[in-house]
Amino acid sequence: MESIILYGSRYGSAQRYAQALSQQTGISALPADQAGNLSPYGRVIFLGGVYAGGVRGLAKTVRALKPGQALLVATVGLADPNDPVNAANLRSFVRRVLPAERAETTPIFHLRGGIDYQRLSFPHRTMMALLYRQVQKKPIEQRSAEERAIADTYGKAVDFVDFQTLDGLLQAIEKGSDA
Repeated sequence: MESIILYGSRYGSAQRYAQALSQQTGISALPADQAGNLSPYGRVIFLGGVYAGGVRGLAKTVRALKPGQALLVATVGLADPNDPVNAANLRSFVRRVLPAERAETTPIFHLRGGIDYQRLSFPHRTMMALLYRQVQKKPIEQRSAEERAIADTYGKAVDFVDFQTLDGLLQAIEKGSDA
């Protein structure tokens, strides 16, 4: 089955994962906004950065899919994907844009990215400053994984990218057949 890796990345973590996945599988990786016609592909492997409750490029990619095309999705975000509440939130971000027939059958993976406040756009820096102020008002024991990540990393450059966490996605790709 012909496959393609697409990614939606603003600051680079999803792109880095997509390129590493491409190197490990031999499947071509492209930015989602440059993908064009997806008809030749039986399977689309999508990696997207999580921004403000959405997954960058996922909705457009899903709209471009034809019936019968397989989809695998990996989110890339700052908060720990091993936290059950955070993982549930990430799944809901993905399922919100999937049609009903895909929502229950699409494998969803979660990868940890990073943030560099110096590289953030002015609107994103402003949004993070507002979020940080809100988080600081909340007692530590009541903070979600995402809120803890914001508090712990605010103003810093941190990189949680770990290519070993691609193993689950690699297994799903191999299970679904080859590139």
